[in-house]
Formats: sequence, C-alpha cells, structure tokens
Amino acid sequence: MIIAVPREVAPGERRIALVPEAVKRLVAQGFEVWVENAPPECDFPDAEFEAAGARIVNIQELYEGADMVVKVRPPMEHPDTGKHEADMLREGSCLVSVLQPFQSPDVIKRLVAKRITSFALDLMPRTTLAQDKDVLSSMSTIAGYKAVLLAANDLPKLMPMLMTAAGTLKPARVLVIGVGVAGLQAIATARRLGAVVEAFDIRPAVREQVESLGARFVAEEAIAVDAEQASGYARAQTASEQERMRDLLTRHISEADVVICSALVPGRRAPILLTRKQVEAMHPGAVIVDLAADQGGNCELTEPGQVVVHGGVRVHGPENVASSVPVHASQMFARNVRNFVMHLTSDGSLDIDMEDELTRGTLVTRDGKIIHDDVRADMEG
Repeated sequence: MIIAVPREVAPGERRIALVPEAVKRLVAQGFEVWVENAPPECDFPDAEFEAAGARIVNIQELYEGADMVVKVRPPMEHPDTGKHEADMLREGSCLVSVLQPFQSPDVIKRLVAKRITSFALDLMPRTTLAQDKDVLSSMSTIAGYKAVLLAANDLPKLMPMLMTAAGTLKPARVLVIGVGVAGLQAIATARRLGAVVEAFDIRPAVREQVESLGARFVAEEAIAVDAEQASGYARAQTASEQERMRDLLTRHISEADVVICSALVPGRRAPILLTRKQVEAMHPGAVIVDLAADQGGNCELTEPGQVVVHGGVRVHGPENVASSVPVHASQMFARNVRNFVMHLTSDGSLDIDMEDELTRGTLVTRDGKIIHDDVRADMEG
C-alpha cells in the first residue's frame, strides 16, 4: 500500500500529517510512503523524510499513485494545480483527514463522486480504545497551553503573586469556561504560571478533574446531570440552560483578569457563553481568549482571527492555534494518524471492519455512498 502525504495548502497551516519518525515506523511495517516535495523553509525538510525511507514526489504523482492520502486539513482548492484536492484523489482510493463533514457538504459530495473511502479524524469516538488515535485531544492540548501564554503576553500585569522590596503583587485571576482537554491544559498551565484559577463546565464529572489541578470549580448550580453524551462531548444546551449558566458565571467573569473559553459541541456552532454585557462588566486590561473561534466563538464579540478591543477588554479569536507550534503539533498528529492507519489495515491492505467502533464512527464515505448515519442525515436534511 502506498500512503501519500501532501503538503497542506490552507493559508497559515504549517502542520503535516506524518513526520519522519512516523514514516520510519510505517515503512518498517511494509508500507511505501510518498511525501510531496517541500520548500527549503519547511519545518520538516525532504532530507529527513528520505532518511526515514520516504520517497519524495511532486503533487501530481502523489495523488495519481496513492492508495491512501493522509492530511491534516479537509481537501480544498489547490492554489498551484487549480484543482480541488478531493478531485485530485485517485478514484476508489482512501482519504484519512480531519474532514469537518457537517461544515463541508461540498467536500463530501466530491468524495462520493470519486468513490473515495474517507475517514474523518474529527469524528473519532472519545473512548479509551481511541485515545492514541484522537487528533482532537492532541491538538486541544496544544491549544489550551498556548491560550494561557497568549493571555499572559497580553495581560498588563504578571500572572504569579510576587513579594518584592517594592511590595506584594497579587496573582492574576483566570477563569476557564469549558473544561475539555483544552480547558484542563489551560488550567494546568495557568496554575504553573502562578495564577489563581477558577473553572466551569456543565458536565458533573469535570468537577473532580478541575479540583485535582488545584483550581476552584464555580457555578456548580448550572451543572446538568445529563450534559455529557455517550461520545464524551457535552450535548447542546437549551436556551434556558445557557441563560442560567451565564447568570451564574457573571460575577466570576467580572472579577477575572483572564477568561479562556473552549466550549464546543461537535457539528454545531459553539455556544455563546459570554455576552457583550458581561464583557462590558470586566475591568479594562482584562483579556479573553476564545478557543472556539473556529466554530463561531463562545464570546458574542469574538471575530475569528482578530483581536477585538471593547471597553478596554481585549477579545482574542485565534484560529488554528495548534499550527503555531508546528513541530510538536505535527509529531502528535502523526502519531495519532500512524496508530489509526495501523488500526485500519491488515497485512498492508485496508481492512474495514464495520463492527469496530472506531472504524464505524469515523467512516464517512465508501463506494459512492455516505456511510456515516449522522452525516447522511445532515446532508439530506
């Protein structure tokens, strides 16, 4: 089987789906790996891939010869070829990528037309078996860490308490809303920097995790017993639940120097957790980092990719945070991809077992059809 790795063409994307370390392991397992030739300034140069056993090819040869293409971002229009990456795939081949199928119906239609067997890494179930294949958790770890550094860099005060000859400086107060993988990493990072940290999530099981990291769990009256789905993600909240949560968090938001939001619901717009009115209650110099900006944002004032200043409060809407740390992000992503490829194959060939929860949960298209029930229902609806 030929596994091919194109260079990502999305603006600002510096990650790559397989790094030399992962290539070396796949080659040792009998796979042939092709990698698109890269510009000299690339974080992972061709020489390292060749040393790992990969063959360096041009973009046309890569797509024409690949049995499986592995990517970070969903297929898009290629700026050099003038073609859509989905259309460049060889008919009947396989694609493993973050697909965002609910946001990318056109991509799914193209994959169906080319009879591509496609797997969406972003639909990986949140189970113990899937942990070493879960790219969303890996990238969220980086996002949570970077969010705190971004806030610390922009905050007009220091994070830790300092006792100096010039007097004592109080520690910064950080509030984390949405305690998934990104939220937990944000808590841990803020605590390491010496901040006083509070956190909230609607899922009851999260409280113990928050407290184990030395943060204080707040607004527990807003916890919903049935908030967590079988997938491990939070379900979408009703309008009344969202309103109650915002009311209970208002005081904590107004007292915070930094608010980090990371609440996401797969396949849906991110819920609004911070209103304009709540932002206006914060003190000038406070910082909001909205890690849900890619999906619309948790803050009413968030503009994806921008920093909005409102009443002296700086609202960051960073996009694709993981790509700002391309070496470690690519290493983590590649390990997840390598493990998933090994899970999908047997004796060097694709082996699709629909009884397997990871295969069933991520398989989107096959043989000219949409296989994933939720994606099909969304496309038909």
